[in-house]
Amino acid sequence: MLDELRAVLTSCEPDATRDDYLAAIHKDNCLGKRTAATRKSSSQRLSELYGLDPEVLLFRVMRQCWYADRAGQGILALLLALARDPLLRASVPPILRMRPGEELARQQLTDALSRAVGHRLNESTLDTVVRNVASSWTQSGHLRGHSRKVRQTVTPTAANTAFALLLGYLAGKRGTTLFESLWAQVLDSPPGELVHLAMDARRLGFLDMRQSGGVIDVAFTRLLAADGRW
Repeated sequence: MLDELRAVLTSCEPDATRDDYLAAIHKDNCLGKRTAATRKSSSQRLSELYGLDPEVLLFRVMRQCWYADRAGQGILALLLALARDPLLRASVPPILRMRPGEELARQQLTDALSRAVGHRLNESTLDTVVRNVASSWTQSGHLRGHSRKVRQTVTPTAANTAFALLLGYLAGKRGTTLFESLWAQVLDSPPGELVHLAMDARRLGFLDMRQSGGVIDVAFTRLLAADGRW
């Protein structure tokens, strides 16, 4: 739902509240939905995937990166959705194992999701989930194509890197392991390149980082406490 998220954030101020977002969807119809029911459904799904509430830490931080980095918005949205949606997160291994130019093997994706949900979804519902998951990776740039989806390498930005490192930090990673976490792997870049992007992120004020004798210390004081809230 990248296009929908982009429409909502474009129609609202950078410091909008949850009520502002809901009003933009339901009252102003910023998503161009025909009925109240479809507007409600869209707002519910956006809230599930992204939070859509500045009281939610990850959404608030993602939003700060979002307005600072238009080029990285697709990857930012994916990273946040991965943090909030366990089904989408279950698709990470088969996607990241693919080589650039390799066609997506739908069965591998189906198997990964089946292992995650067990027998809770029937075949028809699981098929819908697989299509939606493949669409999410396409919108982030990791896949290209319509019916035939092919892996391609994304180019992360400094803001993408800062957010991915933050997600790893909140999951308990520290030091060099931050650059090897699941979130960092989604950026399709080796740790050394991510270190350089993290330096750029430091200059942009997204994080604090120190290097000494091969030891890397990364902190997020400015990003987490930008408005005094955790």
